[in-house]
Amino acid sequence: MTTTTDVARSNTRIVQRVESGAIAILAMTATVVWYPAWWWVPLAGFVLFDLSALGYLRSPAIGAWYYNGIHNYTGPALAAAAALVIAPAPAQEGLSTVLALIACSWAFHVGVDRMLGFGLKYFDAFTHTHLGRIGRT
Repeated sequence: MTTTTDVARSNTRIVQRVESGAIAILAMTATVVWYPAWWWVPLAGFVLFDLSALGYLRSPAIGAWYYNGIHNYTGPALAAAAALVIAPAPAQEGLSTVLALIACSWAFHVGVDRMLGFGLKYFDAFTHTHLGRIGRT
């Protein structure tokens, strides 16, 4: 029997996944509009952010710590803010571009992961996320 709580949790997960998909689309669109020659960077660098999952080789808790540290929007927001601060300096334009591309790539990665249901990890198992269980049960 489905309870009101189950429906609320399901709706919340759907909203978070749609929201994350929108962020991924926005990040990719920003890359294409602002840096058309570099449109491929978020796609090429997609797997790099998943290297944070190597912590799972040590333990689920350490893996979750590293994974969650990379798979949230704080890093992309800080990289974007740094790009905006540096942008006015003509000599630093190259660094600003790199930081903006990192921000867009990082936000794209986190957005796609969350859209697919790969949420922030709990410390007991890779498959236990704030968006529910992933994989086969």
